[in-house]
Amino acid sequence: MTLFLNNHDIEKVLTMKDTMAALEESYTRLATGEAVCRPRIDIAIPTSDPEKTYRWGTMEGGSTGGYFAIRMKSDIVYKQTVGDVVTEEKYCTQPGLFCGLIFLTSIENGEPLAFINDGVLQHMRVGADGGLGVKYMARKDAEVVGMLGSGGMARAHMEAFTQVRNIKRLQVYSPTPGNRQRFGDAMAQQYGIEVQVCDRPEQVYRGAHIVAGLTDSAIPVLDGKHLEKGAHIVNIGGGGKPDAASLARVDRYLRFGDAPAPLGRPEFGVPDEHITYAASRPGHPPRKGGKAHGVALPDRMVTLADIIHKRAEGRTSDDQITWSERGNLQGAQFYAVAGRAFELARAAKLGREIPTEWFLQDIRN
Repeated sequence: MTLFLNNHDIEKVLTMKDTMAALEESYTRLATGEAVCRPRIDIAIPTSDPEKTYRWGTMEGGSTGGYFAIRMKSDIVYKQTVGDVVTEEKYCTQPGLFCGLIFLTSIENGEPLAFINDGVLQHMRVGADGGLGVKYMARKDAEVVGMLGSGGMARAHMEAFTQVRNIKRLQVYSPTPGNRQRFGDAMAQQYGIEVQVCDRPEQVYRGAHIVAGLTDSAIPVLDGKHLEKGAHIVNIGGGGKPDAASLARVDRYLRFGDAPAPLGRPEFGVPDEHITYAASRPGHPPRKGGKAHGVALPDRMVTLADIIHKRAEGRTSDDQITWSERGNLQGAQFYAVAGRAFELARAAKLGREIPTEWFLQDIRN
């Protein structure tokens, strides 16, 4: 039987410890050639509303460990401006609803194993990346987190940070007072830490060993001029990378790695986080963009494989400012985390069973 697992099923069984271990193993397998993935590929098609675009996104990967997975998203996307804050919003069918699915298969016999809602797993895998960056690049005595953002990604990252460092204090700011207060209260209760709910964004940087910008903003939210010596940066949203002032101050840059090039076609091996193919309407060419940054700081870069195999060091001084990011390895994340979630859910007898024969046919395709 094939399983359908919803977000409640995943939430019951998948821990941050599981997620971080699965990702670290996947990245190691990529470095040895036992795993493979490709960058995220988007298809963009203009809707009848000139302000909205249909976007189909996929990313996929698998390994000799037993699993392959493709993650698929079907979104209507648009920009929204509130004051001076620009965000990218999305929905499926109507605002507040989203369509993201992971299709997990066995590499041994091709069997469809599971369809999984991607919401909880998505937050977990991104938060786990932040935690791995802190594990390898933050100061060993890092205990103060400065955070911009108070949503789901903020919660996932706090969970990951506490897995790898003894966090004692959180300084948090987000534009909506009620949201940041509720988040701060929840983190204080969950982790037994001191929390300062900040009235101004610059307050989060004071004494912070880990500075995390975790928003859906379409423009950078970090401000490098406020970073203090020894800070480690984690950045989600904001156009994919920190602001120019932060980048200028980074001493060491950890990029987990890049998707390998296709066999025999090294020219197709790109470091871009995603690649977009776009349709257009007569008189309305595709919007500019559709390309995410690749290697941002090549002269200051170290890879996760370099550190794990002791070919290079990460942080070499407590005073260094560091930054970590995944690279374009999304496909390698979903098979690993979805595979572990599937094992845990099956053992707990969670999910809805779907007859596997519904997905099979006797006509050769």
